Amino acid sequence: MAEDETGEVPKLPPDARLESLDQRLDRLQQAEAARAGRNQPDRVRQFGQRMAAEMIGAPAGGFLFGWGLDTLFKTKPLFMIILMFVGFGVGIRNVYYWTKKSPPTSGGSVDER
Repeated sequence: MAEDETGEVPKLPPDARLESLDQRLDRLQQAEAARAGRNQPDRVRQFGQRMAAEMIGAPAGGFLFGWGLDTLFKTKPLFMIILMFVGFGVGIRNVYYWTKKSPPTSGGSVDER
C-alpha cells in the first residue's frame, strides 16, 4: 500500500461489503460453535468401533503381509496362514489391553496408545 509524505499508510474508508461479510462470518462461526457443542460423539460407540476395527484389521494385515511374503518366496499358503494367526493374536492382545481401561461414558476421550 502506498505511503504518504509522513511515512504512514493512509486510512481508507471502511467498505460496507466487508463489514457485512465480517458480521455474517461471525454469526456463522457462533452458530457452528453452538452446533458442535451440542453434537458430542458417543464415546462408547467409538470404543466399540475401534475394537471391531482392530479385530478385523490385524488379521487382514497379517494375511496380506503373509500373502506378499508367500508371493516373494513362492511358498503359497505358509506365511499367509501363519501371519493371519499372528494378526489374530495381536488383535486380541490389543483389545485386551484397551478393554482393561473402561471406555468413558461422557465427555472424555478414548485413551490413545
